[in-house]
Amino acid sequence: MYKFKYHRTSSLNEARSQFGSCDEPRYIAGGMTLIPALNLRLDRPSDVLDIGHLDELRGIQDDGDTISVGATTRHAEVAKSSVVQSKIPALAKLAGGIGDPLVRNRGTIGGSLANNDPSADYPSAVLGLGATVHTDSRTIAADDYFMGAFMTALEEGEIITKISFPVPETAGYGRLAQPASRFPLIGVFVAKTSSGPRVAVTGAGPGVFRVEEMEKALSGNWSAEAIKDIAVNSDEFASDIHASAEYRAAMITVMAGRAINS
Repeated sequence: MYKFKYHRTSSLNEARSQFGSCDEPRYIAGGMTLIPALNLRLDRPSDVLDIGHLDELRGIQDDGDTISVGATTRHAEVAKSSVVQSKIPALAKLAGGIGDPLVRNRGTIGGSLANNDPSADYPSAVLGLGATVHTDSRTIAADDYFMGAFMTALEEGEIITKISFPVPETAGYGRLAQPASRFPLIGVFVAKTSSGPRVAVTGAGPGVFRVEEMEKALSGNWSAEAIKDIAVNSDEFASDIHASAEYRAAMITVMAGRAINS
């Protein structure tokens, strides 16, 4: 680990101000991504700005037709929230299956989305529910936010403040986890929303994506039977010691079916 200056910021405004005055700054909330990167010397910031304790970025609010989750809200808090469990139980289920207890009690939803690991769970829920990402300067629709592996629409220094999830008519999450890391080899979030069905896949390739053919099939028949014969093209999928690209593609259909039946 290289030397850096640590700053415990007192407000969002202070964090933004300090970021602009540092040479190579990084924000930290839960540290589940940045700390390993520092330990492995994969990153070399001049300054680390801690925003994980800021109350203005934390908490879960019931807004009626939507649920707002603050960016520094821990995964365990989302999983245990009575509001989330009542209105979007699939989101609570997803959060409760992330990593291990340490990760769930330290990791934050905003950190996960800012990092945008192609095998992270949360991106599938955000895209699958058609959520909105709020930052310190604007709002970004889920369909415009994810740009590929570890790439997002966030600009330099932009801070996620909260995520607004529309409450769906119904939703489910099907997940095939890698036993050691608990990252999904395939995760499929399926939701029946006011604008129609949405099917979002994580873990397969370079980033989360929607399966439009499944969405069209589900619009006329909300059942696992409606999508059981839909094959997903595996040309851009990952293929490694854990699963081949073809296996990942096959599991998308299986996990989507389980999500619908969950």
